[in-house]
Amino acid sequence: MGRMTLRLPESLHRQLESQAEHEGVSLNQYIVYMLARGSASEYTVRALSTEAIAEQRQKYETMRASLRKGTPEDIQRALDARDPVPPEPELTPELIERLQARITAARRAQNRDDT
Repeated sequence: MGRMTLRLPESLHRQLESQAEHEGVSLNQYIVYMLARGSASEYTVRALSTEAIAEQRQKYETMRASLRKGTPEDIQRALDARDPVPPEPELTPELIERLQARITAARRAQNRDDT
């Protein structure tokens, strides 16, 4: 764990102490919390405008429509051409079996839709 000395204006120090006391945590815990919260703000979810949502939806639908143009043979060729990678440790045989079943069901549904 890192350590640093920080010089604060006395008024800010008192304010932080008061807020930490109100939260029932140490001043150190409160400052670490506030720093973590502040540094993560760029990763928080922000509301989008209706126009931005509509634009994203249109781009998604366009992409989705273009993906449907591939035949099952095209997909298999792409899968066969990929570089082999070792499976992640979380991919248990049971999970792989469930995923394969879902893929098979999706292919069957797609074949029914195509006919």
